[in-house]
Amino acid sequence: MSALYMIVGTLVALGVLVTFHEFGHFWVARRCGVKVLRFSVGFGMPLLRWHDRRGTEFVIAAIPLGGYVKMLDEREGEVPADQLDQSFNRRTVRQRIAIVAAGPIANFLLAMVFFWVLAMIGSQQVRPVIGAVEADSIAAKAGLIAGQEIVSIDGEPTMGWGAVNLQLVRRLGESGTVNVVVRDQDSSAETPRALALDHWLKGADEPDPIKSLGIRPWRPALPPVLAELDPKGPAQAAGLKAGDRLLALDGQALGDWQQVVDLVRVRPDTRIVLKVERDGAQIDVPVTLSVRGEAKAAGGVPGGRRQRCRVAAIDGARGQLRAFGRDWRGRETHLDHERADPRIPQENVVR
Repeated sequence: MSALYMIVGTLVALGVLVTFHEFGHFWVARRCGVKVLRFSVGFGMPLLRWHDRRGTEFVIAAIPLGGYVKMLDEREGEVPADQLDQSFNRRTVRQRIAIVAAGPIANFLLAMVFFWVLAMIGSQQVRPVIGAVEADSIAAKAGLIAGQEIVSIDGEPTMGWGAVNLQLVRRLGESGTVNVVVRDQDSSAETPRALALDHWLKGADEPDPIKSLGIRPWRPALPPVLAELDPKGPAQAAGLKAGDRLLALDGQALGDWQQVVDLVRVRPDTRIVLKVERDGAQIDVPVTLSVRGEAKAAGGVPGGRRQRCRVAAIDGARGQLRAFGRDWRGRETHLDHERADPRIPQENVVR
């Protein structure tokens, strides 16, 4: 289904780009007094066609990979004497240049409009609030603590964790200090901190800058309740059901969903036992975790796919995130382990 969405999205995007491009040629040609014979979006067999009061034929064709605008031109055939003044070849050089250039200019203006709309809409991000700091880590030695918000790194504002990661990536392999400004919880005061680096993550195959500093992003405390299961995943095969509450994993009590994520990540391709509460009763469910990308079947549990179970965000968590000025759209964990693993060639046709 995702492939179908991608194909349809690509065709729609091409259709919009082609239509605006050809409309640029069409509009300027009309302004310059040139008669437009055909405005076509797509190539091949026409699917839909109509004419306007000026005699221009508008066509939507079967192959949406381009388009063209065909104009009246004496070089393409005999032109009636009463229409000679509407011929493309009789326009001035400046007018012909304007007609040819109008298509790319229309696409450029369209891009500006899209960027303006995106800027007006903005984007939703989770603010970079520290959830936990590992003992004796770089962040701990710099004095960072849970609850602080990272305001800027090396003078660059950080509105979300993506911006934090981007600034840290620029310092990979370096030695020295990273200047971080943090804001304490329930305070407007900003405090500078210095992270000491020594050939930081130099040569790392898959560096994780935030984790390597000993920082865990803040997340709302979500109850470990299953909301949806992958029909072909190990959780479904093991007999777990939507609505099950996970109480323990291999005897270790589970208080929130993040614990499930952390424990599953360090147990690739292993068999675990989940204590589950279902309809008021507690039961033990053995689950064999799969390694993403490896096709296998162990104890009747299929592998080789991205196996997952989802947990629904609860109203309380939504409220906590809104208090931080952002909206929570749900979280997901996976019961697996991710390894590093044309025909119109005439001169009067403008494309």
